[in-house]
Amino acid sequence: MKQYMFLALLCLFGSCDIAGDAPESREPLTCISRLEVFKSQRVMHVYCNDVRVRSYSIQLGFSPKGHKQKEGDGKTPEGDYTITDLNPNSQYYKSAGISYPNAEDRKWAREHGFSPGGDIRIHGLPNGYSDDHKILFSHDWTLGCIALCNADMEELYRHLTPGTPITICP
Repeated sequence: MKQYMFLALLCLFGSCDIAGDAPESREPLTCISRLEVFKSQRVMHVYCNDVRVRSYSIQLGFSPKGHKQKEGDGKTPEGDYTITDLNPNSQYYKSAGISYPNAEDRKWAREHGFSPGGDIRIHGLPNGYSDDHKILFSHDWTLGCIALCNADMEELYRHLTPGTPITICP
């Protein structure tokens, strides 16, 4: 319990950067050229011109192991995608769309008689929840999205642009 309280306090003071292999410095974020997500480590790395400038702790879909294949499976996709859009008026604290499903995802789902699902996003907490809410660190809780604390989502959102590549690894 003390660990969760400590982690929540980190968010309250402006940083949820608790992932291992954190960047060397917390200089102001100036650009984002690509994102890498490592599901098993629950971390998203942010790069600016091939230099890692941030690492954020994340939460995933409620059934995170494996690649998302069909609507409702609770999995977060794996593979190479791009950021499609930014939404300041999301049902979560800001959000950024991920280009899932891609052509390969749609083909697999069609061949197996499933809907691949969609609307996979990077987002903050549900509206009305603050960074000190226990949902942030207690378990994977999204329907397949990648969730950050609101403070980290705010920083990411300010510098993210549609077309930014994102690689999601197991």
